Amino acid sequence: MTMNPQTKRDNPLAANRRVFIRNGCTTLGGAALASLMMRDAAAAPTPAANPSTATPLPHFPPKAKRVIYLFQSGGPAQQDLFDYKPVLNKMNGQELPPAVRGEQRLTGMSVNQSSLPLAGSHFKFSQHGQSGAWLSDLLPYHRDIVDDVCFIKSMNTEAINHDPAITMFQTGSQIAGRPSLGSWLSYGLGSENEDLPAFIVLVSAGQGGQPLYSRLWGNGFLDSKYQGVQFRGGSDPVLYLSNPSGITRPHRRSQLDAINRLNQHQYQNELDPEIESRIAQYEMAFRMQASVPSVTDFSDEPESTFEAYGDDARTPGTFAANCLLARRLAEKDVRFIQLYHQGWDQHSNLPKGIREQAKETDQASAALIKDLKQRGMLDDTLVIWGGEFGRTSYSQGVLTADNYGRDHHPRCFTTWMAGGGVKPGMTYGATDEFGYNVVENGVHVHDFNATILHQLGIDHERLTYKYQGRRFRLTDVHGEVIHPILG
Repeated sequence: MTMNPQTKRDNPLAANRRVFIRNGCTTLGGAALASLMMRDAAAAPTPAANPSTATPLPHFPPKAKRVIYLFQSGGPAQQDLFDYKPVLNKMNGQELPPAVRGEQRLTGMSVNQSSLPLAGSHFKFSQHGQSGAWLSDLLPYHRDIVDDVCFIKSMNTEAINHDPAITMFQTGSQIAGRPSLGSWLSYGLGSENEDLPAFIVLVSAGQGGQPLYSRLWGNGFLDSKYQGVQFRGGSDPVLYLSNPSGITRPHRRSQLDAINRLNQHQYQNELDPEIESRIAQYEMAFRMQASVPSVTDFSDEPESTFEAYGDDARTPGTFAANCLLARRLAEKDVRFIQLYHQGWDQHSNLPKGIREQAKETDQASAALIKDLKQRGMLDDTLVIWGGEFGRTSYSQGVLTADNYGRDHHPRCFTTWMAGGGVKPGMTYGATDEFGYNVVENGVHVHDFNATILHQLGIDHERLTYKYQGRRFRLTDVHGEVIHPILG
């Protein structure tokens, strides 16, 4: 059984055992043994991070084996997509009642407005499926999956601006520097495919909006081998992975062997675990030279696949292509697949902007659910759709007959989950008639992340890592699993 980094630090004998193994590598047989152990370590599940329990992960039988997270960066307006509020149309142009807002803060973009007029949605809502879920006409393809997903309409967070809000969702803290959700899962559960990273990131190409940065899929204070690896669209999905012209695969193998010998010598002198990680990452990159071209080549997909995901799926780097790639990565048992799609930040010109965003994401999101389901993979794949916060029920800026905008609103918003043991065809939580406050079954970010970990067989209170004298976890000292939505 492999040992996680924290267990090694807490056990001084672990370093001595590793030195013994490294010294054994001076023989040909020892080198072969070390190579096999390195490959096994890359694929084996990691034991619990809390040495006081020494309980191997998962803590209990998981319902999900993997996660596909469709993150909609910018904050989709729930009132125009999922959370039907006819009172906003009825009171369109009237002031937001002061009692509804209470003492809640506003952003600097609307706090100085002399008026906060309620803005009714320009889009028509109707109910669909046996569950009777409400959807706006912006999401025609979602109509086919409403009985497969669970809508959570009572999400809430404290962060009111993009950077801290998205950092909160991805790392459990508004302050940068903590490990991301995918890194925690990679650290806790390891990988089931030794030829691909356990944590892969796909960002829609060519999108404007709030910036994304690699620390959102970073390892924080965890070992660097747990960070996410970004795949890009095009012929070279992973930067610097391909061999330069004139370098053959045997040449690369010989070069890596020489570098590994130097790294192993350095490790014997310094006992720095990051050196081991460096060796493991070089080896992973070498294996990825063969695995990545195969998984990113869509030429074996039938025409029906592109009809389902949309024509955009033929163009590498689009949201549709990334959804299709996510399914292919899931088939390869990649543990955590994170998609980002920017552009949902409609402070003004919302009717035009949100229509474009919905068109880019609606068909592919629904196709992914249907594709996984027909392949028998939805049961053990947890799919998540949502952003970092919602939007205000009042208009930011001038409200006109054909235009409005919405400011950031962390107090309530909608996300959805599907598969992975989550109850299908249900809506959980509710907001008030203005869509401004949670009135039933509030779900905080920490609750949400605790539930994700739970579905992968992890007790969020027991997946910890000791750093600078304190045991950290994804959910800090908070979080309750949302049991009513679980099957």
